[in-house]
Amino acid sequence: MPLPEALKPKPPGDPALEQATPAVERQETYEVKKGDAIIKIAKKFEMAAWQLKQFNELKDDRIHIGQVLRIPTPGEMLTMIPPPPPPAPEPKKETAGKKKPDKAIVVPEPTPEIDPGGEAQLELENVRLQVFLDREMFSPGMIDGKSGGTFEKISEVYQRTHPDAADPAMLKAKAEAAIQEPYTRYLLRADDFKFIQPPREETVGSPAKQPAATGKKGAKPDKTAPATKPPPVTIDELVAAEFLGYTSAWEFVAERFHCDEAFLHHINPQLKGTPVVGSEFQVPNAIPFEIEKALDLPLQPAADPQKPVTAAVVLLTRLEIWSEGKLIAVMPLATARPGLRGRDKWTVLDAIPQPRMATKREPREVPKAPTAPAADAAAVLPPDPPLEKEQYLASGPNNPVGVIWINLGKSGSTDPLPYGLHGTSIPAKMKLEGIGGLRLTNWDIARAARLMPAGTTLQWRAK
Repeated sequence: MPLPEALKPKPPGDPALEQATPAVERQETYEVKKGDAIIKIAKKFEMAAWQLKQFNELKDDRIHIGQVLRIPTPGEMLTMIPPPPPPAPEPKKETAGKKKPDKAIVVPEPTPEIDPGGEAQLELENVRLQVFLDREMFSPGMIDGKSGGTFEKISEVYQRTHPDAADPAMLKAKAEAAIQEPYTRYLLRADDFKFIQPPREETVGSPAKQPAATGKKGAKPDKTAPATKPPPVTIDELVAAEFLGYTSAWEFVAERFHCDEAFLHHINPQLKGTPVVGSEFQVPNAIPFEIEKALDLPLQPAADPQKPVTAAVVLLTRLEIWSEGKLIAVMPLATARPGLRGRDKWTVLDAIPQPRMATKREPREVPKAPTAPAADAAAVLPPDPPLEKEQYLASGPNNPVGVIWINLGKSGSTDPLPYGLHGTSIPAKMKLEGIGGLRLTNWDIARAARLMPAGTTLQWRAK
């Protein structure tokens, strides 16, 4: 989910990061009036028609004046499961007297063998190695079956610190011995939909934009016209939400198995339409990021003087965690605050689950003078004025700072700085600058928190 330009982080340590603001009171029931329809009532309460019907156990759209409908809370809406798509129409039967065509004999094609040295083989080997490194806590970032700078650097660090994988051939052999099956299967469960936002009704099944009618008799719409793109999520929508969950089952499964959402589509061509309960995905064989357990307390271990833990931010590209002088975890990170550069040593403080963010909708940069011609100047609208009082974005995996925030302080200080280590809602755009501090994927920040006790020394290194 792209980070709205006007957002700014709430300073870590502020109680607002740990406590939810009271929700706006929501009407529990609604009495049907003349002229009402299911879709109109649903829109009034910012929900889909199917949610209103499901919550009231209505079999169709029929309602009557005076009928009292129950209105679900946003939290209850998150637990609802979209209805399955309607079944495809059955083929028409042949009429009597017509000659039926010869019945074709369909022979299933054998599963093609992977061409040694081909792209499919390279993808499989990359997935195996990415899964292996991820299980070893040397996170390659998103698993996508592709070679890349982050993947190659993490592989190099692993080879340098493990004598039994000191070169690419040894590393490959070690990965093959440990990971026989690079992929596994996952069945979508009803409980998973507690973390998935209901679909935005106005974007479901949006028709393709069609050109204006030509006036020619029998003219057909242009099927090649691009489909209407969903409108971007507004700050008002983000602020109004009680929980910023995953936008789709695809996003949920991708993050659960540490992979790129586009890659998940690539390896599941058999899944058409919207996945429902029972849909089976092929997924990388990574240890799943179970969001339902990720925030179980305590988030951080207790400090053990006999087993000291230290950490380092290296070249502003990765987080290294050491225990008793041994490198035990490496995780890619991106600076999410322009100009952030640390020096010497800092301290890891407390970890905050389910952080929120605050905004006054202040512009991050001074607005530039419009360059439009004078004739068009009236069409350039000024930005909305900043708010007098801060508004808050709810917690959740799609909060811009992810599911966990780790406070950081200067060496020897327990006062949190206005930036920290945190997760992200957009793992595919890790290098995009934000405003929070140092960004990791949600699955990596959850693992990092459980490895670093409060008081861990964090060193800034240039190599």
